[in-house]
Amino acid sequence: MENSIEVNGLRKTFGHKSAIKDVSFAVKQGEIFGLLGPSGAGKTTMIKLLTGELVKTAGEIQVQGMPPSKFQTAAFKAQIGILSDNSALYERLTVYDNLKLFCRLYNEPVSRIDEMLIQVNMQEEKKKIVAKLSKGMKQRILLAKALIHRPKLVFLDEPTSALDPGNTAQIHRVLQTLNEAGTTIFLNTHDMEEATVLCDRVAFLHHGSLQELDTPENLRYRYSTHAFHVETFSGNKLVIENNEGGAEEIAKLMKHGCIKSMHTDNPTLGQIFLKVTGKELV
Repeated sequence: MENSIEVNGLRKTFGHKSAIKDVSFAVKQGEIFGLLGPSGAGKTTMIKLLTGELVKTAGEIQVQGMPPSKFQTAAFKAQIGILSDNSALYERLTVYDNLKLFCRLYNEPVSRIDEMLIQVNMQEEKKKIVAKLSKGMKQRILLAKALIHRPKLVFLDEPTSALDPGNTAQIHRVLQTLNEAGTTIFLNTHDMEEATVLCDRVAFLHHGSLQELDTPENLRYRYSTHAFHVETFSGNKLVIENNEGGAEEIAKLMKHGCIKSMHTDNPTLGQIFLKVTGKELV
């Protein structure tokens, strides 16, 4: 199986409103695939369609080689992990007891609990009642819950939205390690830096339609002006074209030791999204 996810001509409507409009893409087995878009773009609807929480209006879907008719089976659920806006914990139980329930559900040894708590940096809180945890702590426990049965494919909907930079970096390391071991990750995010760091490929979703799909590197190169941004020691900031005349200007600045810093134009994914759609990733 080359692709973990295959989507062709997918549509989803709610009454007269189209949430997903004739979308087609594939997610390769073993890659981190990012779906980027602002709130309301259709990212969460896409995950719900790919996991069987919503029924498509039209088009074709295959996830882990299975059609939507198999999405409610134990065989399908054993292969996927989900962290979404509908993920929940038992608030009156401890962190440990919550994860123990899911170990039993997936026939995992309870030793798996400590493994996961270490990965998400929550081992010191395992005896705490979930209701007393902060939103960020709960988010990390939900991630542990999604990964506890070693799924082959993980769907993550804004997994670091409630986390501080330190814990965000920790979660990124967990996801990268997981991916290096062969797990496919489908990531919904509006965080352009997160997508740049984690994703092998990204797709831009805007008003339910795909606008772009490529690697972050290819997108940044394609939308670059390739000009040089130069700051001199005197404080001048120059934009110099990447051509023969620009080369002569840079050579002159270098000859006189004027260049403090220099880099080529490399737009961020957020800047590219704004250029493509006219809307910021917020």
